[in-house]
Amino acid sequence: MRRIQFGAISVVLITCGVLAFAQQTPPAQGGQQGTAVQGAPPAGRQGGGGRGGRGGGGPQRKRVLAWADTRNGQAQHESVGHALAIIERLGYDSGMWDTFIRTDSNIISKTPKKTDGSAASGGPNLNNVDAIFFMGHREVQLDAGQKEELLQYVKDGHGFVAAHVALTAFDSWPEFGEMLGGGFDQHPISGPGTIINESPDFPATKHFPPSFAFSDEFYQPKNLSREKVDVVLRLDLSNVPANPSLHLNGDYPLAWAKTYGKGRVFFGSFAHSNETWDLRNVQQMYFEAMRWALGLTDADPKPHPMRGGATAPAAGRGGR
Repeated sequence: MRRIQFGAISVVLITCGVLAFAQQTPPAQGGQQGTAVQGAPPAGRQGGGGRGGRGGGGPQRKRVLAWADTRNGQAQHESVGHALAIIERLGYDSGMWDTFIRTDSNIISKTPKKTDGSAASGGPNLNNVDAIFFMGHREVQLDAGQKEELLQYVKDGHGFVAAHVALTAFDSWPEFGEMLGGGFDQHPISGPGTIINESPDFPATKHFPPSFAFSDEFYQPKNLSREKVDVVLRLDLSNVPANPSLHLNGDYPLAWAKTYGKGRVFFGSFAHSNETWDLRNVQQMYFEAMRWALGLTDADPKPHPMRGGATAPAAGRGGR
């Protein structure tokens, strides 16, 4: 597939004031886009809802399953392992959640089994985690019972935060796309671009300015309805040249939030490279998304028409 590189847009540092990860977590020095997190409390110190580490003492923390089955991935992303480690560290250092990193999809069940068919002993499953962070790639293998239990898990009030390749994970399972808010329609745009912040009041995006420069592999969603999701970030298409692979007519969502039953769902496209996950603002976005999905902060997703000014596509570009 031909990718389009933005020609005239340069990558710049975001110089807006960046909020702290949480009241208990001091802000990083400088707060620039390229600055990694420096202010989280060291392991073992009091921080947020508990203490660093899984040792006893303090209130019981939330439990997050970081799930990333990439066995069927096409052009597998090396960033997946680093992403899971970042999610684990954000919860650990803030003291807000414990993370269980797994690539085995058998645990997506209320009654997980070993490879021999016998009942699994211990470990995370849909009975004992409060939210899922998901980066599965392409057609993740779940049986019909697991699919039903996963959807019911979210409907019952649990959180589901997904990043980047997660959009590709279940193209043949329409109900998953309905739960997540959209599906994958390739990535016709890569490179630096301008991002529009459509929901500056939402916890995961209120630290971003109204617009900012960002460089990534931007996934193009399909089957996304603005009547069902709160689009919080979108790509400005005004500088994108003609390209038949672009199927979005001026409206290119990159991150959104929604409810599914009683559950809270968030998707963010930012995540392509290891370096992306080292950016302070990206870490903060997913940290706040996890806190919201876990019910540690409150906000109601508000579906709305496109905001932030028109972004007319470049002349000659076909859309649909």
